[in-house]
Parts: sequence; structure tokens; C-alpha cells
Amino acid sequence: MKTIFKYLAITCLGIGMVSCSEEAILDLSPINNISIDDAFSSPTLIESSINGMYNAAAIGQYNSTNPNGGRGYVWGAAFVEQGDTRGEDVVNTATFYQLTYTATYDATTANNVYYWIDGYRLINRANLVIEGVTKAVENGIISSEIGNNYIGQAKFLRAITHFELSTFFARPYNFSSGATHPGIPYREVGIDTQAEIDSELLKGRNTVAEVYAKVLADLDSAESLITNTQLTKASKNAAIAFKTRVYLHMRNWNKVIEEGNKLAGAYTLTAEPDGVFDDNYGNTESIFSILHAATNNPGVNAALASQYNRRRLVSVSPIIWRDPSWLVDDKRRSETYEAGVPTGMVFTFSGRVYTAKYRDGVNYTDAAPVIRYAEVLLNMAEAHARKSTPDLLMSLELLNKVRNRALASPLTQAYTVASFTTPAAMVGAIIKERRIEFLMEGRRWSDIHRLQNDDLQPIDGIPQKVANGNPPASAFVLGTPYTGPYGVDAIPGTDPRFLWPIPQVELDANPTLAGQQNPGW
Repeated sequence: MKTIFKYLAITCLGIGMVSCSEEAILDLSPINNISIDDAFSSPTLIESSINGMYNAAAIGQYNSTNPNGGRGYVWGAAFVEQGDTRGEDVVNTATFYQLTYTATYDATTANNVYYWIDGYRLINRANLVIEGVTKAVENGIISSEIGNNYIGQAKFLRAITHFELSTFFARPYNFSSGATHPGIPYREVGIDTQAEIDSELLKGRNTVAEVYAKVLADLDSAESLITNTQLTKASKNAAIAFKTRVYLHMRNWNKVIEEGNKLAGAYTLTAEPDGVFDDNYGNTESIFSILHAATNNPGVNAALASQYNRRRLVSVSPIIWRDPSWLVDDKRRSETYEAGVPTGMVFTFSGRVYTAKYRDGVNYTDAAPVIRYAEVLLNMAEAHARKSTPDLLMSLELLNKVRNRALASPLTQAYTVASFTTPAAMVGAIIKERRIEFLMEGRRWSDIHRLQNDDLQPIDGIPQKVANGNPPASAFVLGTPYTGPYGVDAIPGTDPRFLWPIPQVELDANPTLAGQQNPGW
């Protein structure tokens, strides 16, 4: 069998498999001159392949010919920027994310097209790692313990990337009975031969139920296999934490609690809310973050500190900034500077408010925060309030754990048992806390997505937003809730724009998916 090079195979799968004949692939030079077989022929080369997989997660390729020339799709930056700008709690102040923010995208728009393409490029890298490492173990090149650790990490990245794509390209789990509606293709084959290209070319959409089942199977496997404990690579605890997110979307409240309880004692919240960002590689709260370095990051057009801080392309929205639930002396409003550089949680420019969570605007070394313990606690808090026999006392305890560290006076400002006496009220408070706590971390879209047709705190479609552009300073004055003007109309949940369309380049390449486009596109 001819060898087809890893990077080129990934490109074929991500961009359109039909155009990549075996002869065309073999006529091209590989990026690193290492074939699939060679890439897993020694412990050192295997480790390099693992690092390449994480590089694909952190940087991606976007529309570049350089495999490391991307814009942080999916996990290096784009999940934050796209997850934020699809919601109402930020304002897109320029044109960079305008199509996402105003929902004027189509099947050729770069932001959503490369979410899909770079997502599946990463998935294919993970699949190639799983297959290559499996053979390396069989051939005695590495031990089964080392191999299992690598395989578990690849399964973790495969799982979370499929899950992430499903929240943008498929309806939420509770959209149909049994989640039998269309999801996305769940790819488990590493593409390195023409036969595999031809086979995968015919693969259509799995149901959402099938996607979630496979995500959980991969995460369960990752939990059992991974021995790594580094923050910036997949770990057993990261798999557990991510399962609380998946089960929350599935509305399996008991499983959210069961998985979350496994992490008791493994992590603690930082004493102050900015502790996660003061030391984003060494704090006690972060569970899985993506590594960035001065020589290896998404660059000026994607790095979080570039887009959110130095270039100020996205601001906090007055909608959440002026929400009465966010107390005026909450520490997450702290604004401090050292030599003119923001060191608190936010900073102001021309009266507008911006996040200061990402601070290295020179070398772009800030970690991308994929999941941290505060989310696990709030996932559990919500599950306790929603389960068949609600436990509002436990919900309150977990909610206060997260919120109280941000309060100026917890003794007088903390929520009490009298604050929320029904599950609906408690869940409403938890959802609001999530909007504040994870502001500018890409979490808002995930909640909008899963709360469609919710029984306690329903959201219909995408909420209305402040107009694209620079809001006036007066819009950020505290004291009353923000009531307008807006500028970007709400989009009903039935509107095709609620979902991103499958990219046209994929439809052109895949005859099966060509007949499975999201309705209305």
C-alpha cells in the first residue's frame, strides 16, 4: 500500500476529499518529510506527532498553506471568539467578527467554514495518532502504558472537537425525542490511503444521539487511559470535567453530579476571581487549557490578547455590564493598571469596557481556558436544582462557592436560602452567574444552544444585541439595566440562522452531505 503523508491527508479530509487523488497527493512534498509510517517509528517521532496534534488544536491552518499558519481554530482562540460573538454579552466593535455577530454568514463565510475544516483536520490528526500509536505498541516501539496515555489524549481531543462542532452545526440534544435529529459526521478513521478517502467521502451525518454517545465513549476511554497530569495536555480529570458539560447538554442531571463529584479535592477555586488569569498556567482551578508561547501562537489576527485587549475588537456588552445581578462592587469589575497595562479583570477605553483576562499583548502567551473548576461547580449546581428531587440547598452552596469569592462583602451579599425558593429561580441565578463568571471565555453560545425550549429558563433563538460598532460611553454607566438601543435583532429559534450551514466546500466534495445541509441554507 502506498504511503500518503499525514498533513496532506488531513488537508484532503478538511477541505474536500473528492479533489485529492492518490497520485496528486503522492506528487506533493510532505510538510516535514516524514511519512505516516515513519512518524510512529520511534518514541521521539511519536512524541513529535503528539505535539503536532496539540499544535493543530492550538493554531490550526485556516486558509494558509502553512499547517501552523492558522487563527486558533478550534481550541487556541476561535472557540472563545466565536462562542462569545454568537451571543449577546459582547459587542463586536469592528468588522472582524461582524458576520458571526450579526448572523449574516452563509456556507462560504470564512469563520464558520474554517471552524468545520480545522475542526475535522484536528479530528483526523487525532485518528492518525490513535492508529499510529496502536501499531507502535504492537511493534514494541513504545510500551502499552505510554501508548494508552497518547491514545487517551487523542480520544479526548476527538471527543471535545466533535462536541464543539455539534453545538454550532446541529440542533441541541433536546430538539427531538431521543435526539434522533441530524448531528454531524463522527469521524473515527485516520485518512492516509485513497481507499479511506473514498470511504469517508460517503459518510453522512450521525444523529445527535449517536454523536453524544460516541463523545461520551471517547471521554470514558480517555479517563481510563490517560496518565498525563499537565494542564496543557489532556488529562483524566479533563475528561471527567468535560463529561459534566456533555451531560448538562443531555439533561442527565444525575450524571453531571456523579462526574463532578469525582473531582472533589482535585481542584480548588483561586482565592480571587482574577487568580486564574494572573497565573494562567499555574493556578489551582484550571483543568485544561491550551498552551501558547511567544514562538507558537495564533498571532495578531487571532490571539486572545490581540483581539480582546491590544486591538480591542470585542468589548463587554452593556447588556450584561449593567445587569443588576452583577453587583457594582463585584471584584470581576476590578480595573487596575501597572505602568498603563491592565492588570485587573477589565479596562476601559473611550468609556467602553473590555476584558483584561488576556494580558500578554506582546508575545501572546496567554493560555486559552477550555474548562476550569468553576464551570464544574456551576454545572453541578444547576443539576442539583433540576434533578427529579431538587436539592436547592446544595445548589445554593455550589453557586455561592463561585460567586462569593468575587463579592466585596460575602457575609452581607451572599445568596441565602430565601433568595431562590424554586428550581426555576435557582437555575435562573446560576445561568446569570455563568454569564458573569465566564464572560469573554466563549461559554455563552453553548448555554444559548442548550437552553432552547428549556422547561425552566427557556431561550428562543439568539437574543437581540447591541449594534455592531463602538457603543457610546454612556451605555456603560451603571445604575439601571440596559434597555437599548440595540441594533441586531433577535433571531427566532426556528430561523435557519440559528445554526451555521455546512460549508459549501464540504458539500461540493461529499455527495452524501450535499443532501443533508441544515434546513433553509
